[in-house]
Amino acid sequence: MSTGDPGAPPPLPERAVHQKTEDTRTYPCTNCGGQLVFDPATQKLKCPNCGNIQDIIEDAGRVTAEQDFQAAVAKLHAQAATDGPQLVGEKEVVCQNCGGHTTFTGTLTSTRCPYCATPIQRDDVHDAPARLPVDGVLPFSVDERKARESLEAWINNRWFAPSEFKKYKQTGAFTSVYASYFTYDAETDTWYDGRRGEEYTVTVGSGDKEHTETRVNWYDVSGQVHNSFDDIAVLANDGFDRNKVTALEPWPTQQARPFSAEYVAGHLSRTYDRDVEACLGEARGRMDAEIESTIRQDIGGDRQDINRKDTNFQSLTFKHLLLPIWLLTVVYAGRPFQVFINGITGEVQGQRPWSKVKLAVAITIAVIVIVIVAILWRGSGGGSSQ
Repeated sequence: MSTGDPGAPPPLPERAVHQKTEDTRTYPCTNCGGQLVFDPATQKLKCPNCGNIQDIIEDAGRVTAEQDFQAAVAKLHAQAATDGPQLVGEKEVVCQNCGGHTTFTGTLTSTRCPYCATPIQRDDVHDAPARLPVDGVLPFSVDERKARESLEAWINNRWFAPSEFKKYKQTGAFTSVYASYFTYDAETDTWYDGRRGEEYTVTVGSGDKEHTETRVNWYDVSGQVHNSFDDIAVLANDGFDRNKVTALEPWPTQQARPFSAEYVAGHLSRTYDRDVEACLGEARGRMDAEIESTIRQDIGGDRQDINRKDTNFQSLTFKHLLLPIWLLTVVYAGRPFQVFINGITGEVQGQRPWSKVKLAVAITIAVIVIVIVAILWRGSGGGSSQ
């Protein structure tokens, strides 16, 4: 006798070992019993102990699909009272490999045991009905060696950084982390009223006071423009320098793969701090800027005034993605500085302190050079009048 829905797809294969009492998962190596991690170089799971390589299998048959924004938000509101992890405070779990205690803080969902380095992931977050699941992931393609090379080049080009800051290998924390993002797609129609300015020049005055002036003829205009937006990416995590992380863009989000926890194995990962509604405001701001640019192009002329614009969203969809970042954190003079590396392109953006000593030396050298040049110039007769 058959059981279940005969039309349902077969269950996806899975190699994870679940610790039900802790709501965690690990990926043991079938060859030596060590722990598999996702290897950017091979794009597969690899055992750092014996070198065993295994294919990613848990995303088989899945697709990275857009989610309807209004439907998802309505569902979340309806489930607001559902019990589940609220991701506040800390959760302590017991490592099933060595028995050590590991603490998950805030939105952290994947980490390593501090005692035996076993990669551990929280399952209760991904399975929580009151939170949006992850739709897709951009797996790391820049491995640690390449990331460190990019970091070395970036730091070595910061001459005015303190020498102590450049000792980041001894004083900094360097790690790979999947950051949580929401990407938005939209089709919009915008109706506008405004004015088109046509410039022309006239000659005014006479004699020594004759000159040309630019003047403008203004014409009332109105119209309609259409815009298509694809994967406007918004960081959904707090604690990062948002300007620096935004500068890592663009992300090749079209290459995102269906989410599998296998891609996260061995790397830190965070779920969102700001939900899909909270992140929409930033996405709308970028959309509005592009819509205004489209209107100005539609108005034409030399100048444009936009008096009114009304935008209608024909559709608004989103995806919840995990995007890869290499993160260096260095505490210097009691203040943390962060350097970010795009885990796909290798782009580096970051903060650095300024060395007061090096700045003072540079200013002193510049003053000396100016004085020497001035003396030589005068000595050569450059300052004498003819």
